[in-house]
Amino acid sequence: MVADADEVLAVLGANNGVFPKPQEGDPSNPDSDASPGNGHGGKGNGFKRWGLSAETPYESRFFSVLLDEEGQVLQTDTGQIAAVDAEDAAACAQGVFAAGSSSGFWGHYRYLRYQSDSGIRVIFLDCNRSLSSFRSTLLTSLSLAGGGLAAVLVLLLIVSKRMIRPVVESYEKQKRFITDAGHELKTPLTIISADTDLAEMDCGENQWLTDIRRQAQRLTGLTNDLIYLSRMEEEQPKLSCIEFPISDVVEEMAHAFLAPATSQGKAFSISVQPMLAYTGDEKSIRQLVSILVDNALKYSPSGGQMALSLEKQGRNLVLTVSNTTDPAMEREQLAHLFDRFYRTDQSRNSQTGGYGLGLSIAKSIVGAHKGKIKSDCRDGHTLSITVTLPS
Repeated sequence: MVADADEVLAVLGANNGVFPKPQEGDPSNPDSDASPGNGHGGKGNGFKRWGLSAETPYESRFFSVLLDEEGQVLQTDTGQIAAVDAEDAAACAQGVFAAGSSSGFWGHYRYLRYQSDSGIRVIFLDCNRSLSSFRSTLLTSLSLAGGGLAAVLVLLLIVSKRMIRPVVESYEKQKRFITDAGHELKTPLTIISADTDLAEMDCGENQWLTDIRRQAQRLTGLTNDLIYLSRMEEEQPKLSCIEFPISDVVEEMAHAFLAPATSQGKAFSISVQPMLAYTGDEKSIRQLVSILVDNALKYSPSGGQMALSLEKQGRNLVLTVSNTTDPAMEREQLAHLFDRFYRTDQSRNSQTGGYGLGLSIAKSIVGAHKGKIKSDCRDGHTLSITVTLPS
């Protein structure tokens, strides 16, 4: 639309604010002899040379104003438009003169300003009809697009609900199975542990009974972790939120790992901002700190470094636990650290006894407290787990 308007204004500007008259031999001249069959159709240079239709002068509504160098009106021509009088035309031209632009829109008029031999001429072309058509087309297109998207959304909601229903049901059954199986396993594991103690009293301590007790304890720990994780995700239990001194709790839990870290030749630095309080479930926060520090202790190499920090940043409490890693951790592994049963190094985990559930439980605890947990390993050799808790 703008390009077409500028073409018309260019023709008007080249002819001092009027359309050129058709010349002899121009098919647009009704008085010429360039009718079909007379052999003169190609001699004219009227509207064809400008690329305009012969109907353009009759379809266009325009007016022009001639100004002097000071912006005073010298002449107005409103003969081709009925909606604008000389006073309105002069006001539009002086507004364009003050703006200083050579082309643009003034209201719904597209204008062209140029220097002519007799002064500064400003030509205005009425684009109201084109603008109305543009707005109508745009509004209709947006309405149709919105309606189409809404229809597709409704169809997707209807169809996807039916498509994913089996998946949802399967996932719910899986979670119920883990919970139910965990409860069923607790009884025989308790009996095995009790019978092992009785057998040891009768037969004395031996390697076989020690292995039975150790494996029973591992299965009990795994079962308890699975039950806890399923409850957090399936039942979403309400936490016993009370205000407690989180600085003391974190420092207490961290100091419990100083001796194991020292015995393994690992440096463990603790930095806890004092006098910090937090409203949440104290038991869950203790478990969270224990999981993170235990994870750092298990998967840091001998002679490696561990660090724990707790500080207040704005309105949030930020807990960070970091440890060196060997071998280097790939960035692709970070996205899966909080997945169930995910282990970065199968051989090392078989030695440390991990099941890959600790960080999943940590994520559930943080989520229950409306916080965020993320992992980062910028240099590839130092893994940092950062927990942000809203206070």
